[in-house]
Amino acid sequence: MDKLTIVDIDKDNYLQVFARYDIVLDHGEGPYVYDNEGKKYIDFLGGIAVNVLGHAHPALVKAVAEQAGKIIHCSNLYYTEVQATVAKKLAKLSGLDKVFFGNSGAEANEGAIKLARKYGKTIASDKVEIVTAEHSFHGRTLATLTATGQPKYQKGYEPLPGGFKYVPYNDFAALEKVVSDKTCAVMLEPIQGEGGVNIPDTDYLLKVRQLCDKYGALLILDEIQTGIGRTGKMFAYELFGIKPDIVTLAKGLAGGVPIGAFIASDKVAAAFTAGDHGSTFGGNPLACAAANAVLTVLEQEKLLENAQTIGDYLISKLNELKAKYPALITEVRGKGLIVGAKLTCPGRDIVNSCLSQGAIINCTAGDILRFVPPLNITKVHVDEMIAILDKTLAAV
Repeated sequence: MDKLTIVDIDKDNYLQVFARYDIVLDHGEGPYVYDNEGKKYIDFLGGIAVNVLGHAHPALVKAVAEQAGKIIHCSNLYYTEVQATVAKKLAKLSGLDKVFFGNSGAEANEGAIKLARKYGKTIASDKVEIVTAEHSFHGRTLATLTATGQPKYQKGYEPLPGGFKYVPYNDFAALEKVVSDKTCAVMLEPIQGEGGVNIPDTDYLLKVRQLCDKYGALLILDEIQTGIGRTGKMFAYELFGIKPDIVTLAKGLAGGVPIGAFIASDKVAAAFTAGDHGSTFGGNPLACAAANAVLTVLEQEKLLENAQTIGDYLISKLNELKAKYPALITEVRGKGLIVGAKLTCPGRDIVNSCLSQGAIINCTAGDILRFVPPLNITKVHVDEMIAILDKTLAAV
C-alpha cells in the first residue's frame, strides 16, 4: 500500500492518541530505518531507547526465530529454561536477588509499587506513602501515571489512586521534608528521560539512599530508559555508587520485543507470596530468548564501553553546535547514549526538518532534543546525524 492509503486506514481505525510523523516505516538494518517509499534514515531515537542493538541484529533475529520455532508462549505455571536463564543473568548483573517479568515499563513499575506497598505493610499498616519527583515519567496505567510527577498526564483521569507525594527532582532538602515513617518507598529515575534528560548532582542519590535507610523506606529506581547499558553502565545507579531495593527495566531489555521486569532484594521480595502478583504473557519464552540474546551481545560486542566512548563523542559534537549556535542551544547534558540538548525554542520543527533530511531524532519536555540511539553506533553515524542537525540549525 502507498503511504496515503496506510495513513487513511490508520486514521479511520486506530485510536488517535499519537501525534505521528508523516512517514511509514517499513524495515531497518543497523542504525538505519527505511520507509515504504525507500527513503533511508539514520535512527537516533531507537524506538525511544529500545533498539539497543539497532535493527535486525543477526544474533537477535536468530534467537527470536529459533525460539518461535520451539515455543512462543506457555503459562507461568510451568518452568522454562530461557526464563530461568535471563532471570539469573539479571539478578547477577543488578546485585539484587529476585526477578519478575511483565510486558512493559508500566507493568514493571506497577509491580514495583505493589511490592513496595505490600512490604511497607509488613512493618506498619500506615506505611504506604510513595514519594516521586516532579517531571518524572513512570507509565500510563492509573497507578504509574499517578506516580508520574507531571499533571498533564493525569488530567481527566481523576480520581487518582491515593498515597503519592511529589518533590522537585534533585532537591534533597525538599525530599527530606516529606519522607517520614509513613513512607514505604521513594521512587526515582536515576536520570529523568521524558522529563528532559535531567541528571542529578553526584551525591543526590547517595543521600536519598541514606534517607530511605533512616526511615525504613525502600528505594525504587526506575531504569526503564537508563537500564541495559544506556549510560555506559548496565544500570545507571552504578554511576552513583548505590544499590536500590527494587529496580525496574523494560525498553532495551529485549531489543524491541515487549518485556518488562522488576528486580528486588530477597528481603523485599519475601513480601510477595504465591498469588500476590502475576502475568499471562510476562516472561514468555520468545521475549526471554530475545533478552538473553541482548545481554549476550552487550557483553560480546563490548557495547557498554562503546556507549561511553561514543556518548562522549556525541556530547562533544553537540557542544560544538552549541558554540556555533548559542542563540539556539543553551546546554548539552547526558551520560553515555542518553543525551539532551536544551533549546531556546520548541523543538518539534527542528525534529521535523531533520526527519525530512533523513535523521530521526526526538524532542521531549517541549524544548529538549533527546538522542537515544542504538548502543552499537559509531563516530561515523554520529557525524552523519550531526551534519543534518547542523544544516537544520543553520536554516533556523
